[in-house]
Amino acid sequence: MPPKEFVRVANGQGFWGDSILGPIRLVEEGPLDYLTLDYLAEVTMSILQKQRARDPRKGYATDFVTMIDRIAPKLVAKGVRVIANAGGVNPLACKDAVLAVLAKHGLTGVKVAVIEGDDVLGRLDELADKGETLANMDTGAPLADVRERVTSANVYIGAFPVAEALARGAQIVIAGRLTDPGLVLGPLIHEFGWQRDQWDLLAAGTLAGHIVECGAQCTGGNFTDWKSVPDLARVGYPIVECRADGTFTVTKHEGTGGLVNVSTVSHQLVYEMGDPKNYVTPDGIADFTSIQLEQRGKDRVFCSGAKGKPATPTYKVSLSYEDGFKALGQLTISGPDALAKAKLCAEIVWKRLEMDGFRYGPDERLVEFVGANVCHAGIHAASAAEPAEVVLRMGVKGPDEDKVDRFGLELVPLVTSGPPGVTGFAGGRPKATEIIGYWPALVRKEHIQTRVSVFSS
Repeated sequence: MPPKEFVRVANGQGFWGDSILGPIRLVEEGPLDYLTLDYLAEVTMSILQKQRARDPRKGYATDFVTMIDRIAPKLVAKGVRVIANAGGVNPLACKDAVLAVLAKHGLTGVKVAVIEGDDVLGRLDELADKGETLANMDTGAPLADVRERVTSANVYIGAFPVAEALARGAQIVIAGRLTDPGLVLGPLIHEFGWQRDQWDLLAAGTLAGHIVECGAQCTGGNFTDWKSVPDLARVGYPIVECRADGTFTVTKHEGTGGLVNVSTVSHQLVYEMGDPKNYVTPDGIADFTSIQLEQRGKDRVFCSGAKGKPATPTYKVSLSYEDGFKALGQLTISGPDALAKAKLCAEIVWKRLEMDGFRYGPDERLVEFVGANVCHAGIHAASAAEPAEVVLRMGVKGPDEDKVDRFGLELVPLVTSGPPGVTGFAGGRPKATEIIGYWPALVRKEHIQTRVSVFSS
């Protein structure tokens, strides 16, 4: 077969909780070669680990299975291949759920691949014996400081295992903690045969993946000039038309809402970028300042010129650990004098807690007056007029669960023993919940091995 002019890779999920309509509409509303889905964030991994500890069948993004259930027949009929990090900390269980859905629809012979090796929670002692301190990248502290409280540990693995899974015929690829851009780079490595030392090409694929990784955030969602974006209700999720030379076009399905122009793409390009000349991934380092963006027609931005550098000898590891407790509650307080009354309510809560022997330091407590310029404190982003109502948000945190819980008993009494206008109480009494701390670290690549397994429906 002659090589394809370009490959269409779309992203239909920017995070776990994004609209299920994104991937469904991408498959239904136009041509597509690959559908990628990004479900994971740092804290998500710890939550999934706890779910798996309670039930060995859990620990993955269940929304992914729901989505596959809704569009499986169309995926197979159209030959769209799916890559997702929905496996979380239990990709094999996710695979079992997907195979059950395919069987439900009578779809046989569909290959489902699983990528493992990113979850190193059970290997922390082994890695320590091999000289890996897993020091905190921000503070330099050794992992030993929190070792007994670690709840998850996952390596950000790269795109080449995805390419391997696709080369082995998988139509659905399920992984754990892949890098976000790796979801898109993997299909490009597979389609175009890009090699591990072709740094400019790998950088181009990384940039393509980064631009679409947050879904509609590059097609008009969360866009500063939001009034210029048509029909956000039907926003088109992004597609990159990628070529073997590393150039690509960012677009969306014709007739969908949203907007693709140099500004929308640029907004996403600088999202979570860090050092623009050195965007580090497992597969190489991308120079974000090298890419050129050019408008080439309605809702089409052509991207070229990407430059890359050799990969580092380490992987990044995302660890989470138990970091105390928190409680957060809120009251709605109406005017007149809503802000003054809300401030009085906060003072009352702290004084009553002190009367009972409970004191919270400045770093242990939170007070916000939503509706009184909280989001842009010190900047007059809107009218400075007296607000008609204010939402009082109060919270505490600390290592003592009982002390945190005690705070939650003092918000409700303000309804009858505070100033007038306390008209709404949301969410019940605040209860102490666990705080998940984030611990970024590095590990040498020779200590991490990935495994690709392929199953058939």
